[in-house]
Amino acid sequence: MEIVEGIGIGFAVVLCALLTLFVRRALFTRSGGTIRLSVRVSTLLDGRGWSPGFGRFVGAELRWYRLFSFALRPKRVLEREGLAVERRRLPEGQERFSMPADWVILRCTSHHAPVEIAMARSTVTGFLSWLEAAPPGAVSPRLASQDWPAA
Repeated sequence: MEIVEGIGIGFAVVLCALLTLFVRRALFTRSGGTIRLSVRVSTLLDGRGWSPGFGRFVGAELRWYRLFSFALRPKRVLEREGLAVERRRLPEGQERFSMPADWVILRCTSHHAPVEIAMARSTVTGFLSWLEAAPPGAVSPRLASQDWPAA
């Protein structure tokens, strides 16, 4: 009888863990501004090290949460101010097996540290728009350097 109780308790723990993962994901994705996003967490092996998750736009930050994690805090935060896209490419080699076919990989620099992110091709346009957007009332550095005619 002790074996049956042990199996039952183990099953209940696994069920609770899975339920917690799905509830966590539902809470984050219901409020909008959320995209599917993979981040390359390791560059030791060529084409490997990608971790699936989702990104959430909160003001001037892109917060990335791992897909299979119990953490309520983001694993990585990319700030719009220090983020720049260096290049864009399609998945190559082993990367084609770890992400959907319609995804694009963006190599970015964030405060002088390189970071690679992958997202759906349809999401890239929105990401680039968010990246170039300025908060209301702020003057873009590109516009501030130009001489505008007096009104």
